[in-house]
Amino acid sequence: RRHLARPHKGAQAQQQTILFLDESGFYPLPSVVRTYAPIGQTPILREWYTHDHLSAISAVSPAGKVYFHSQDCAINSADVVAFLEHLMREVSGRMVIIWDGAPIHRSQVIKEFLTKGAAQQIHLERLPAYAPELNPGEGLWQQLKGVELRNVCCFDLPHLRHELRDGVRRIRRKPRIIQGCFKEAGL
Repeated sequence: RRHLARPHKGAQAQQQTILFLDESGFYPLPSVVRTYAPIGQTPILREWYTHDHLSAISAVSPAGKVYFHSQDCAINSADVVAFLEHLMREVSGRMVIIWDGAPIHRSQVIKEFLTKGAAQQIHLERLPAYAPELNPGEGLWQQLKGVELRNVCCFDLPHLRHELRDGVRRIRRKPRIIQGCFKEAGL
């Protein structure tokens, strides 16, 4: 954690925006957390088995700002580049992007994107291997899956997309949740 604190201080001194980037998947199947049914009367949620899912990518800042995108297919390196381009339009000045060592983050597509001029605005840092607890973005996924979308059984992907966007909208209105994710990660 001390290793991560040094770039954070340098980024503040240089007036750079720090963003933690991560990806996750969402299925229309319910994530049953807790119900308030009377004791002995287990509620029944009707669901079906499906491989359909939404892939999501997000970036969170220590100030509690959330940048988010979801799509029907798996996220690849080209999608990551498109999201980084979106961040370049939305965030003024230089950025420090901190992410895990996923293969889509180490691809040739990302390297080409950086050599074509993006490296002037974006500096990339990798989290240590096998340390998801250091990424506050994981806290966003836990909040969405375990709180915002708990016990929600979606009919199809458009319904899931609607519920997911509503959940992200609620979280954006409460930056203290994201700031809590940073505190939980020890940052």
